[in-house]
Amino acid sequence: MSFDPSVTEWSIRKYAGDAWTEEDDPVAVEFPLTVFVNDAEFATLVCSPTHLEEMTVGFLASEGVIRSHGDIADMSIDTERGFAYVGLVRKDTLDPAIFSKRRIGSCCGKSRQSYYFHADAQTAKPIESSLTIDAARCYELMRHLHSASDTHRHTGGVHGAALCGDMGIAAHYTDIGRHNALDKLYGYCLMHGLSAADKPIAFSGRLSSEVVLKAVKIGSPILLSKSAPTDLGLALADELGLTAVGFLRGGGMNVYTHPERIVAHFM
Repeated sequence: MSFDPSVTEWSIRKYAGDAWTEEDDPVAVEFPLTVFVNDAEFATLVCSPTHLEEMTVGFLASEGVIRSHGDIADMSIDTERGFAYVGLVRKDTLDPAIFSKRRIGSCCGKSRQSYYFHADAQTAKPIESSLTIDAARCYELMRHLHSASDTHRHTGGVHGAALCGDMGIAAHYTDIGRHNALDKLYGYCLMHGLSAADKPIAFSGRLSSEVVLKAVKIGSPILLSKSAPTDLGLALADELGLTAVGFLRGGGMNVYTHPERIVAHFM
């Protein structure tokens, strides 16, 4: 395996086949990154130490701090100390009544009823899209997602998110936090001027309210996952016009909201 900063090795004693062995086991790296905006501490993200610039851009956009990559005047990442410094074009952008310092863990983000936060109400706009996708194509995209991640194959400890185009995966990211993987995807879209309006997202994690909101903010009308949803996640998907598909595995799927975008062509 080539060097991957998101993977380390841990010496273990492994039991298999009625025998013990000593070996080095690949383990996902957990990395704290503190984000400063206009020299003020804004948040600490616990993440995989890869594609930190994309994640920072996507996170700030998801939080409503920026609307486009052009809102950032300068950015630097200090990987040794675990700091990201972001200077905004406008120095008065942050409203203390909306944003506060917080710590966001790798498992469940802020575990919030997100849409009821002021910034979410401003940035999560309802999707209107006539995009459709064949059911068979949904399975194909999930297979592409799983095969794209060496880190997941080696550790089993990261989530994946992929923006999918006509030719397959247009962009793909992994992270120990499912929300971080989506932020990396969002950041990539903003940094490269890539529209998600005609592209489904294939995702490995649970369809929670936070995940649904991030997909809507990215602008994709279809979110595909092998995992289960939550009730608030589905309520938001329904309200915001997102097609939410879960349990996409083993030849089946559940289309929870806006099912008109998933079509099946029978022989």
